[in-house]
Amino acid sequence: MPPRPRRPRPLSVVGTSPPRLEGAAKVAGTARYVDDLEFPGLLLGRTIRSTVPRGELLGWSMGRRPRGLHVVSAADIPGRNAIALLEPDQPCLVRREIRHAAEPVLLLAHEDRDALASVAVELRERPRKAQLDVRASRSFCKEILIEKGNLSRGFARADRIVEGEYTTGHQEQLYVETQGVIAVPEKDGVTIYGSLQCPYYVQKALVELLSLPPERVRIIQVETGGGFGGKEEYPSMIAGHAALLALKSGRPVKLVYDRSEDMLATTKRHPSIVRHKTGVRRDGSLTAMQIDVLLDAGAYVTLSPVVLSRGVLHAAGPYRCEDVQILGRAAMTNTPPNGAFRGFGAPQTQFAVEVHMERIAEALGIDPLELRRRNALRPGDTTATGQRLGADCSALPCLESAVRRSRFVARRRAIEKHNAKARVSGGPLRGIGLALFFHGSGFTGAGEVKLASRAALELTPTGARILVASTEIGQGTRTILSQIVAEELGWPLSRIEVADPDTREVPDSGPTVASRTCMIVGEILRRCAQSLKRALGRMTPRQYLAKNGPLVVTEQYDRPKSMHWDDVHYRGDAYGAYGYGCDVIELEIDPVTAEVRPAEVTAVQDIGRAIHPVLAAGQIEGGTAQGIAFALAEEVVMRDGRMANAQLTNYAVPTPLDTPPMQVEILEFPYGHGPFGAKGVGEMPIDGPSPAVVNALRHAGLDIRDIPAVPERIAGLVDSMRGAAT
Repeated sequence: MPPRPRRPRPLSVVGTSPPRLEGAAKVAGTARYVDDLEFPGLLLGRTIRSTVPRGELLGWSMGRRPRGLHVVSAADIPGRNAIALLEPDQPCLVRREIRHAAEPVLLLAHEDRDALASVAVELRERPRKAQLDVRASRSFCKEILIEKGNLSRGFARADRIVEGEYTTGHQEQLYVETQGVIAVPEKDGVTIYGSLQCPYYVQKALVELLSLPPERVRIIQVETGGGFGGKEEYPSMIAGHAALLALKSGRPVKLVYDRSEDMLATTKRHPSIVRHKTGVRRDGSLTAMQIDVLLDAGAYVTLSPVVLSRGVLHAAGPYRCEDVQILGRAAMTNTPPNGAFRGFGAPQTQFAVEVHMERIAEALGIDPLELRRRNALRPGDTTATGQRLGADCSALPCLESAVRRSRFVARRRAIEKHNAKARVSGGPLRGIGLALFFHGSGFTGAGEVKLASRAALELTPTGARILVASTEIGQGTRTILSQIVAEELGWPLSRIEVADPDTREVPDSGPTVASRTCMIVGEILRRCAQSLKRALGRMTPRQYLAKNGPLVVTEQYDRPKSMHWDDVHYRGDAYGAYGYGCDVIELEIDPVTAEVRPAEVTAVQDIGRAIHPVLAAGQIEGGTAQGIAFALAEEVVMRDGRMANAQLTNYAVPTPLDTPPMQVEILEFPYGHGPFGAKGVGEMPIDGPSPAVVNALRHAGLDIRDIPAVPERIAGLVDSMRGAAT
């Protein structure tokens, strides 16, 4: 029997579901987003972009120049013309070489939107030199090799070798609020008000671009309408554009993209090609796993190396195997750069391994459920990097709970009987599939050590004020961090305030990414609360302030002493903790329209401790719906290196009416170094739905290895299957 979760000790605030702190303002419509803000003398900005995937910028011209129009080119950049991130290869504005369509060339600002007239940009296109096929690219911005055991030995022990190739396409983040910032010139610098995830990323980029010291570049996050990773790195670009215009004009500049520009120009999920070669014994035991991962980085590096890193670290799935080799490469193409998106490379690679597991089961004639039971990671097992898993390894409990809740075995048999009749009658086909998955919480390896994140608590007359740069982007950051602090202090939630993320006011607690906010920042804040409690002793906050004056307690991330990581050889403890999950999805295929309708979803996930159960369940439901759309609907059509369907009329995303009923179960196998046992929750839910959908389609008789499986693709397979049956 798999281990059962330890029952966490009862708590008074953590584990409850109070109203989210910013919820009332959002519901009432009083929350103020970027486009709601006004400043005296405000100008409106516009970006002029390239129309070709590869070429040279020769110049620009315009007709009658409106009075009051401000123009910025690469020549106006006072610092380094590069967006500071991992590599300084991406220019803020094209100076000469154009490497992708929709690359920013020129900036305009005027108080009247109609005055932002078209500009004639003179280009020399180089279509023959444009690399648009990732398979043909030989330019790699990152290569990673993970090796465990002896691959030759593993294949020699195998009774059978199963191979397969699996591909995933782009996916657009499609946050509700598009990218937007306002830049306000100050006497000695600039202030940015932005819809963003990582204030200190933007500050770092603007310090380099504008050649200003950090104290003269202030970044304030305003209410943000979603991010999903799309507002991790790209706000550095749009903030740079607005700042350049503001500094040249001497007036505040608002730059907000419309939906089409946002979809054309910003980063997306990396397309992937993943090849598996797996050695197995007759009983289903895995003896060898050889995996090749290829990601399309696009024209510039952005965050592709770390997306690739997380992708390869999850490529073997939550399965034990002694002999493993994983090769990952991120290739450069002349398409808009790809970047951060919820899951950060893991959805692509776990799609491949879970669909491949289904093929292994078929090749051996073994039930796919039994194959997973035999190979799922258990406490004491080691991952592909040699990390030994602790008592919180919950792959098997998640699997068994999802199977039980969904009645997987009984439903599978009933569906097979139904399909036998449907293939004759021409009625709708059905299928049921499952996917087992895991997800590392926090930055990879030594990443959290390098970040050296800090958080602070400020004593107020009535309680405490949280000072962090971690942003609220719809996931509940303000609420869960307040719950953690209130619980540790033994105070009601009403006594906790949260400062707005502002680089002039709060310490750098690291980026709001990688399912790290609750587990990493929450734990730092818990330690702050412990220190604050010791300082107060038996005094009330008001008594302490009257006697001693202001008190701000700051703590820094402290890596668990048991963690060891070799960043050169990719060996050791890749993550402090892993969450685990299992999805079961039942669906129906319309024989006429080829529409696939998910009928019921069961999602079981171990997140260590649910700080706010309702918000955690909401994250699971939202990520699951997004993952289903990744599998079935969200197709980015690229033509000549440019997104051809950059509008919501023909880029399909699910609405509430498209979302199937979901059973969500949260398991709690606590992590010893997370606040009250918490692990990450935000990213993991998107890892499992796409392979569960494709495995359900396979159960219905449709062999899908490439997603999104849009109706056009499904229709061809259904027709072929009908023809074979007759």
